[in-house]
Amino acid sequence: MQRITITIEDDLLAEIDAAAEARGYQNRSEIIRDLARAGLQQSSEDTAQSGACVAGLVYVYDHAARDLSKRLVQEFHGHHDLALATLHVHLDDNNCMEMTALRGDAAGVRHFADHIIAERGVRYGRVVMIPTGESKPAKVRKHGHRHE
Repeated sequence: MQRITITIEDDLLAEIDAAAEARGYQNRSEIIRDLARAGLQQSSEDTAQSGACVAGLVYVYDHAARDLSKRLVQEFHGHHDLALATLHVHLDDNNCMEMTALRGDAAGVRHFADHIIAERGVRYGRVVMIPTGESKPAKVRKHGHRHE
């Protein structure tokens, strides 16, 4: 077993401590190991999908985080073929939530969602992928104007 050092936000650590106490863990290491295993198992199940899908990407982020809004916009413009629509909600003075409907090949959707969730300043993220049963992703319709 190896010892590592990680940095965790105070509010997240408080949630981990509360969960550890509620579940009877003896120390933080035990619950963090179990949470890591559960996360890896969920990730493995999620990445097993292939073929065409639709998905919902939900994430909460600190809108004041350095250049985060700009990075997110660049990611979405770089993957405009996947994003169908986005809803933006102001949660409080510091946090925003976005919910995006995605459509495309499961591997591309997963890759895009993982990049959004991994951005520094994104506090929470989840993607739910639903296979459409199509052998190929639906073609993007032409809509009379260009995206540059």
